[in-house]
Amino acid sequence: MRLLAALVLAGITAWAQNLQPVVIRGANIVTVSGPIIAKGTLILRDGLIEAVGTNIPIPPDAWIVEGEGLTIYPGLIDAASNWGMPPNLAPGPGRGGQNVAPPARGPEDRPATTSWVKAADELRVADPRFERVRAAGFTSAVVFPMRGIFCGQGSVVNLAGDKPAAMVLAPSAGQFLTMSPSGNGFPAALMGTIAYIRQIYLDARYYSALKDAYARDPRSMRRPDYDRALEGVLESKRILLPASRVVEIDRMLRFAAELGQPAILYGMQEGFRATELLKNVKPNTSVLVSLKWPERPRDANPADVDSYRDLELRDRAPSTPAALGKAGIPFAFYSDGLDQPRDLQKAVNKAIAAGLSRQDAVRALTLTPAEIYGVADRIGSIEKGKIANLVVTRGELFEDTTKVEMVFIDGRRYFTAPEADTSASRAPLTRENER
Repeated sequence: MRLLAALVLAGITAWAQNLQPVVIRGANIVTVSGPIIAKGTLILRDGLIEAVGTNIPIPPDAWIVEGEGLTIYPGLIDAASNWGMPPNLAPGPGRGGQNVAPPARGPEDRPATTSWVKAADELRVADPRFERVRAAGFTSAVVFPMRGIFCGQGSVVNLAGDKPAAMVLAPSAGQFLTMSPSGNGFPAALMGTIAYIRQIYLDARYYSALKDAYARDPRSMRRPDYDRALEGVLESKRILLPASRVVEIDRMLRFAAELGQPAILYGMQEGFRATELLKNVKPNTSVLVSLKWPERPRDANPADVDSYRDLELRDRAPSTPAALGKAGIPFAFYSDGLDQPRDLQKAVNKAIAAGLSRQDAVRALTLTPAEIYGVADRIGSIEKGKIANLVVTRGELFEDTTKVEMVFIDGRRYFTAPEADTSASRAPLTRENER
């Protein structure tokens, strides 16, 4: 009977949230794209933001969340993660996550390349990391396969849903590249990896030209062979290139220009040294800053003496976001393997302590990643018509004492601590016409 009652209650809640408008009133609303609305009202209907502002008429059939003492932000977005990906697509060497592959003799063998793999097709709904990061306020992420050299195409997804198809916002976000050796012969060093990537793009241009020629006059030439690796490369809207040290940032900026590809640099631990390099690139290259700040390895020998460069990097890396913001360089944060709410909050706070404003910190986890990936018309800010992805807090986001009360994803409410749903601190949900 208890199970039946729970199922009925869950069904009623889902029905109410999906078919009836939900109103949050009396809360402070941080729109990000505009001014903060004090004691504002937010109306959600059918998974979208129907209205936001003050003195908004409330629909008579609405379910009400009393927002006194609460602050509403756009749902946080992780700009590059592996959340929801199966283990065989997790970061590491090898060809597409396979344990055994024939030795690669050269670029023609396409070593460590699965450019055709699309995150949207591999998404695992039951990944326990989704629930953990929702507790930190994350509602969306750009998820990528991260194994190999040409790892595959990322997808913009929401972090809740009963099936992968319902979670995908944009199936093709970009091609994730690493500079890792294949671990299976060629390429075995950085120079070989760069040469291999260069060759792939030369092959892709030739392959595209050949296909175009055949499409114009199929009776005059042999049909070109299908190449799924090159198809995946050609389909990718942009490429993501690793660049943590300043020498790597310089190298990857030049490499992206040579390849003629729209590029996003990720890593950026020495970004505080590279603002002039990045400012001189026209148009500005977008960058993703890792939230995994450099630190001394836990298994390091206590007797080892750290180099001055290592000490300086650990001290100054968290100042990179502030330096980029001051220079006017668009940047977004990515989790880089972090998935515990406390770790994510501590990492952001470290950047704030190093000079980043809270306003810029919020933007780097909301509107900027949405702009970088071309989905700012759907998510990233609180505006009429956008997807109802929200994080509701008691206190200012990133404060140590702040509590994430709930998140909304596609207009559906998720509590971050289900066992506390009946506590006095929870915002009550009521029917307006029953008040």
